Amino acid sequence: MDAVDIKGMMQGMGEAARAAAAELAFAPADAKRDALLAAAEAILAREADILSANARDMEFGRQKGLSPALLDRLELTPARVAAMAEGLRAVAAQEDPVGAVMAEWSMPSGLDIRRVRTPLGVIGVIYESRPNVTADAGALCLKAGNAVILRGGSESLHSSGAIHECLVAGLRAAGLPEDAIQRVPTRDRAAVTEMLTMTGYLDVIVPRGGAGLVGLVQREARVPVFAHLEGIVHIYVDAAADPEMARTVILNAKTRRPGVCGSAECLLIDRAFFAAHGAPFLTDLMEAGVEVRAGAGLTGSVPATEEDWGREYLDMIIAAKLVDGVDEAIAHIRRYGSQHTESILTEDDAVAERFFARLDSAILMRNASTQFADGGEFGMGAEIGIATGKLHARGPVGAEQLTSFKYLVTGKGTIRP
Repeated sequence: MDAVDIKGMMQGMGEAARAAAAELAFAPADAKRDALLAAAEAILAREADILSANARDMEFGRQKGLSPALLDRLELTPARVAAMAEGLRAVAAQEDPVGAVMAEWSMPSGLDIRRVRTPLGVIGVIYESRPNVTADAGALCLKAGNAVILRGGSESLHSSGAIHECLVAGLRAAGLPEDAIQRVPTRDRAAVTEMLTMTGYLDVIVPRGGAGLVGLVQREARVPVFAHLEGIVHIYVDAAADPEMARTVILNAKTRRPGVCGSAECLLIDRAFFAAHGAPFLTDLMEAGVEVRAGAGLTGSVPATEEDWGREYLDMIIAAKLVDGVDEAIAHIRRYGSQHTESILTEDDAVAERFFARLDSAILMRNASTQFADGGEFGMGAEIGIATGKLHARGPVGAEQLTSFKYLVTGKGTIRP
């Protein structure tokens, strides 16, 4: 397609999404639930087609030179297909957020006022690699009564297409407008450029990907953005950390899936802990195939450089540094972090509270793997991303976070003096 065709195509999708959103705003909760359950059944029934499409994408990714970690983000397996279907069922089972009364009160004037949840309208989602985002984003937007236009990464074109067909099948089965979940059917980057300026059609854009994609969207979008910035995730090993717990948590936080945004990218180790216990988890990581970029005083695979602090690897690489106590760890995170997720390993309640109070990342954890930075693990069924900004939505963005609100005011012929 040339640029003119792209512009026309995107405007057509925008108009169709607006029309669908107008219907979804008052669609019965049961219809949305039924659509998601039918989509889950379609995904399971079409597993072979989805895996076949994904094989084509994997070959494209290998030819493109994607790293093993990024290929892992792209790959679908029978277990991951089943997990997608289960995610749809989990979202379907949640309470419908639309129309929920957030607050209710009466005024001396005689007015009764309710603040209720309402859909945002039309959401644009721009994402890279992970084809399961197609299912997650489509499901969450639908649950919250929003229409959505999905633009997946070029490497996941076929997988996303196969998953999208299942979502549309669900909408059709439930009698909801099929244009409620649309997918941009081209790799042409002009489609992204067009989405960023569709102020007449899109109410918000959610970018989900690396710093390059998110930075582009933030710089050029005229549509409001829920930013999902890079996950420069830290783990601080406090002097009072349990050594064996630290080994288990750190190994999981880095190696379970190194290509996800909750993967640990930097270890900060208290000198007092190191003096008492050493850093056996660094050996564990290296034995598991992780390249440890070690700061002064630590033994790793290679020495760390200044460029290793504040870096998202999304690979089997981690940086490590000695610090003098929790305050130096906090200062390092404030300087180099992306306000995504940080974890402290400690048995000292006061130190943990200081860490929680003085850092302002979207997710702060204690004695837990950062791989739990995921909407599904937070009980949201799925997530559309992890927002690191501070306006409207923050942390895992589920269905509830994809709503706004309006005020319903009732009087009895009430007039203002």
